[in-house]
Amino acid sequence: MSEVSYLTEEGLNKLKKELSKLVNVDRPNISKQIAEARDKGDLSENAEYDAAKEAQGLLEMKISRLQAVVRNARIIDPSQIDTETVQILNIVTLKNLKTNAEMVYTIVSESEANLKEKKISVNTPIAQGILGKKVDDVVDIQVPSGIVSLKIINIAI
Repeated sequence: MSEVSYLTEEGLNKLKKELSKLVNVDRPNISKQIAEARDKGDLSENAEYDAAKEAQGLLEMKISRLQAVVRNARIIDPSQIDTETVQILNIVTLKNLKTNAEMVYTIVSESEANLKEKKISVNTPIAQGILGKKVDDVVDIQVPSGIVSLKIINIAI
């Protein structure tokens, strides 16, 4: 059984739109490329055919993965989110105790993560380290550059 993905309604709609494009636009385009390459003759030495077949395999893998995520998605109702402890969909303000820098992140599912929008995956080391913690808790988290001490300043929705 596949893993359950907790998504916002917006996140689920975005995945469905991407899946629709892959199935209805990209899949027929790759099929067309394969047919055109096949028409060029000997398949044993046809690089275009090999490239198109490889692209098809990668696309089908992506479609399959997205279908599983959509099929196992559970929509989270933001009105049901608690702000006593850090959990998915919370907006968390953190303070780096070494540099005094403050960061604000929204904890989201893997498929909704986008660092430019300050949305981090629930599976990242930072999110894993702060899940279940309360305001004023201090956590030490192993990141690629070493251990960082973070204080939870605020939890919101």
